[in-house]
Amino acid sequence: MDLPKGLDWVRGSPAGRDWLAVLPRRLAECAEQWSLRLGPPFEQAYASLALPAELRDGTAAVLKLQYPDDDSRYEADALALWDGDGAIRLLAHDRERRALLVERCQPGTALHELPMDRALDAVTGLLPRLWRPAGGPFTRLAEEAAGWIDRIPRSWERVGRPYERRLLDTALDLLSGLASSQGEQVLVNQDLHAGNVLAADREPWLAIDPKPLTGEREFSVVPMVRCPELGHSPPAVRHRLDRLSAELGLDRERVHGWTVGQTLAWSIDGDVVFAHQIEVVRWLLGGD
Repeated sequence: MDLPKGLDWVRGSPAGRDWLAVLPRRLAECAEQWSLRLGPPFEQAYASLALPAELRDGTAAVLKLQYPDDDSRYEADALALWDGDGAIRLLAHDRERRALLVERCQPGTALHELPMDRALDAVTGLLPRLWRPAGGPFTRLAEEAAGWIDRIPRSWERVGRPYERRLLDTALDLLSGLASSQGEQVLVNQDLHAGNVLAADREPWLAIDPKPLTGEREFSVVPMVRCPELGHSPPAVRHRLDRLSAELGLDRERVHGWTVGQTLAWSIDGDVVFAHQIEVVRWLLGGD
């Protein structure tokens, strides 16, 4: 099977190769189950195989076969809860195959095609609609933060200490304090960056590809604050932090702390170090 280059990383582990081995069969089974006409995969896929699909009645859709990681486990549950209000609609779901059939955004232009402040206008209108009261089955932000606190030091050591010890210690302190002192718990998306909000014909902008948790509202803007597509510089990051916090009525210091903590936690994946994530943390902690 020809895969998008963004999925090349799955070949590097036994779990990834196992997933690749069953992918052609799952793809064929889903196409038959839902009577789909499929196009070639979207090239920008990184964490799943996604293909344009057409239903028997001509409805434009997307078939998504998820890589079986924990972050996307409850994506379908989040989409079902939102029911198309600010996010793409879930049309069908096969939990066993980790397969989702979802609404296709057309024209599908990404939010980062807009100038930064116009993109932030869209975000401030969209996010409050996604803050739904939620409990199970979603993972709690406090539980996710505990995992980061455990993994960050081990990852830092494993890849050769790629950033200063002060960043590590500050992030761990912030995560520990924030996780235990949260406000009202709502559904939050820990991957709502400007590439995961697309222009659609049904609404101006819709969220896609959620990685849902239940946690306080302040956490939900973290991906937009660090989002390199909207400008990767100290002034741009601080502007997004200030504007999103103020206009959404969020506690700026908590947004700041969550951004430092999660961004550092996501700065290492396996043996890969994402230098731009580390830069964001340095900027937010006063090192331009």
